[in-house]
Amino acid sequence: MRKLLDGLYTFTLALSAGCLVAILVLVGAQICGQLFDSVLSLFGYPPYGFLVPSLSEIGGYLFGAASFLALGATLKRGAHIRVTMLLQVTNPGFRRILEIWALVAGFAISAYASWALGTLTYYSWMFGDVSSGLLPIKYWIPQSAMTLGLATLCVALLDELVITLKQGAPSFIKAESVVTQGVE
Repeated sequence: MRKLLDGLYTFTLALSAGCLVAILVLVGAQICGQLFDSVLSLFGYPPYGFLVPSLSEIGGYLFGAASFLALGATLKRGAHIRVTMLLQVTNPGFRRILEIWALVAGFAISAYASWALGTLTYYSWMFGDVSSGLLPIKYWIPQSAMTLGLATLCVALLDELVITLKQGAPSFIKAESVVTQGVE
């Protein structure tokens, strides 16, 4: 089961990275097209006018998808921003209770958000909702990526809850300590 879960986190993180690479490629193509037009103008030729239609809209969707798809993996790797001032001054028993409470609350909130976004995605698909930009992008496509990311966060929170109940502390505590030791 551990291998399957880690594979899920790695898969969604790879999808997230793929979205960022797609942004890089699209913006790079737009910049190269503008440079090409500048060179043409420099030599007295009319500009070709290359542009990536709806670049800002597509970039926004890709960035949103990348952010959501990385949620589960970043939690498991201890890369989320957490405020731990209260946890640092409590005894280990009370800290465990607070960690469990935070994981349960986080799971409940992300489960509700996953359900709500999944429902929105379904209705967007069912009604064929599209964006109003130059390229009509079906809304269910970026919404699906966001739903997958939130669902993966739910799985990661539940995974951490089970680990905390069994071992007394979440697994990302070790990863957080490694990160903070490198910063100091």
